Parts: sequence; C-alpha cells; structure tokens
Amino acid sequence: MECRKCGACCIAPSISSKIPGMPDGKPSNVKCIHLNKNNLCDLWGKPERPKVCIECKADEMFCGNSFEEAIRIFLELEK
Repeated sequence: MECRKCGACCIAPSISSKIPGMPDGKPSNVKCIHLNKNNLCDLWGKPERPKVCIECKADEMFCGNSFEEAIRIFLELEK
C-alpha cells in the first residue's frame, strides 16, 4: 500500500520513544509536534527521527481506506 500521507499514524497511536521536543514520547490521540500543516513529518529523513517512525509503513490493516478509518483503527488498537 502506498502511504496517503494523511498523518493518522502521527496522531492516533501513542509513541513511547523519545521524540525531539517530546522527551516522554507522544500520548495516543495527540498530534505529534513535528507533523506540519500538510500532515507531513518535519523530521522525515533526519537522523533524529525516531526508529519507531522510520519503521512504520502504510498497511491497509492499520490505514484502512481513509484518514478517519485509520484514526479509528489506531485508537481501537490503543485500547
């Protein structure tokens, strides 16, 4: 699956890894501070981008067919 660059993976799931500017990670359903207004990661391609983010790949199982569906799926997985 090709990433639709919707940003759902940078909002819905919690991230326990340190993120620049977010030393305690990112809580679930909170927009990462590095997700810009175009829903693109400002850390993309930079060495400080967390490994968990680098390894996250688009997959229908998590991304569904829309941003809204991806948010629902990720939040359900957080429970």
